[in-house]
Amino acid sequence: MDATMSPMKHLTCLAAIVGLAAASGAYAQVSTINSAILTPRVWNDVPGATYDAINAYPGFVVFNESGVSQATGFANRDLWQFSNNGGTSAYQFQNTDYFQASFNLTLTGTPIAPRKEAGFLFSTPNVGDIQFIVNTDGHEVVQFGGISFYSFNASSGITYNLGQAINLSMAYFLAGSGNNALQFSANGVSSPVFEFAPGAGIGNGSTLGGYFQIVNDPANLGNSGATLFQGISISAVPEPSVLSLLGLGIGALVFRRRR
Repeated sequence: MDATMSPMKHLTCLAAIVGLAAASGAYAQVSTINSAILTPRVWNDVPGATYDAINAYPGFVVFNESGVSQATGFANRDLWQFSNNGGTSAYQFQNTDYFQASFNLTLTGTPIAPRKEAGFLFSTPNVGDIQFIVNTDGHEVVQFGGISFYSFNASSGITYNLGQAINLSMAYFLAGSGNNALQFSANGVSSPVFEFAPGAGIGNGSTLGGYFQIVNDPANLGNSGATLFQGISISAVPEPSVLSLLGLGIGALVFRRRR
């Protein structure tokens, strides 16, 4: 930088660097997420069941289903998704919309079987649905779909029991190799980094949120369950090149001020 540049000009230059970082890709766009949209009964195999929900994003989202019992039908599924327009529609993630998202999840219900399950649902045009969930009958904490499969039970000894609170988080980011990548975490224990093929990723128009699913029990009129998603958060993950650029700008400013 020009040694004659004033501190104010240095600050202006740094502001321009920060602005460039925010404009690169969708780093600034993820930060516009401000709400959640709820979609009840994306699966509605037992329409006579009772449905209730509360949307108090980001504090909590609750789904409750009771009386999920009829002669035929597989399951009911309820969905929430991140939104940046007050819950009018789901936020459309672009291929380079890097982020980290998390929530604390508590799944309750009776009986334990047939299965109740809940967790992340990341629907992508390129690799289909990516799910990161817990369930009641298998006591699993598992990620499946997309480019990866990872069982926290088998690899880390983490299991899930009805009524427990568990922290689930996932990140989509640019790995050091230059490939887009995913990583999952349960109660602070992380999976390996799963990289997409070079040049690949989630694809534009992806949606992210959480779901609750309860399997029909024809023999039990009291079949019910609920899920609490609490402390929901999502933040943008800047590209490594952006971080380097920010570091260069801040470092140059500090160097100039010390001279």
